[in-house]
Amino acid sequence: MDRERADMETALGRTVMVVPTYNEADNLAWIIARLRTAEPEVDVMIVDDSSPDGTGEIADELAAADPRIQVVHRTEKAGLGAAYLHGFRVALEQGYDVIGEMDADGSHQPEQLYRLRSALLDADLVIGSRYVSGGSIVNWPLFRRMLSAFGNLYVRLLLGISVRDSTAGYRLFRRTTLEKIDLTSVNVTGYVFQTDLAWRTLQSGLVVREVPIEFIERVRGQSKMSRSVAVESLQRITWWGLKQRATRVRGALRSVRR
Repeated sequence: MDRERADMETALGRTVMVVPTYNEADNLAWIIARLRTAEPEVDVMIVDDSSPDGTGEIADELAAADPRIQVVHRTEKAGLGAAYLHGFRVALEQGYDVIGEMDADGSHQPEQLYRLRSALLDADLVIGSRYVSGGSIVNWPLFRRMLSAFGNLYVRLLLGISVRDSTAGYRLFRRTTLEKIDLTSVNVTGYVFQTDLAWRTLQSGLVVREVPIEFIERVRGQSKMSRSVAVESLQRITWWGLKQRATRVRGALRSVRR
C-alpha cells in the first residue's frame, strides 16, 4: 500500500461495501473479484435476498475463500432499500467507520471507488454521480436517460436540494451520518431509498459531495427497475415535497400572527 492510501485508511477507518443481490449469479464473482483487487483494504458484505438462481451459494463460496467477505442471507425479496437497511444495521453493529453501497451488476466500477473514498475525507456522504462534470452513462437507451434525468431534476425542484444525482446507488456514508439520520424511521423499500437518505443527510446539516463516475449498463442479467418501482419513487418524492412546502407555509403563517 502506498503512503497516500495508508494515510487515507488511517483517516477513514474500517470500510465495508454493502452489495445487495437478487439473481446475480452471472455477475457476483466477477464484480467482487474486481472490488477486492481495486480496494484490498475494503471489506465486502453481500446481502442476498434468497436468490433462486444460486447467488447465495456463490456468495458463501466467496466468503469461505476470503476473510474480508461476509454474507448476510435474508429470507425474502423485500426491496433494495430493505436489503441496504439490513446491511447497514449489521455493519454498524460490527463497528465499521465507513459504510458504502454498490450494485452487483457491474454498473458501478470498483476501480473508481478510490474517488469516493478520497472525497469522504471532508464529507459525510459521498455520491458517485452521473450528472456532475466528468460523469457519464454508457449503453443506456435514450428513454432511460430521459427518465433518469427528469427524475433527478424533479427531485431538485420539488425538494429544493442541489444534489444532481440523488437516485445514484454508488455511495459512501460515515457511520456518524447513518447514526444521525435515524435509519429506524426509513420506511421505503425501492429505489427511492437513495433519494430519501440523501435528503435526510442534507436536512441534518451534513455535507454531501458528488464525484464523477462512469456508469455502465449491465451486460448480464435483468434490471430490477420496473414501472411499479418508478411510480413508487414519483409518489414518495411528490408527497415529501408537498409536505415540506406545507410545513414552510404553516411556519410563515405563525410568524405573521406573532
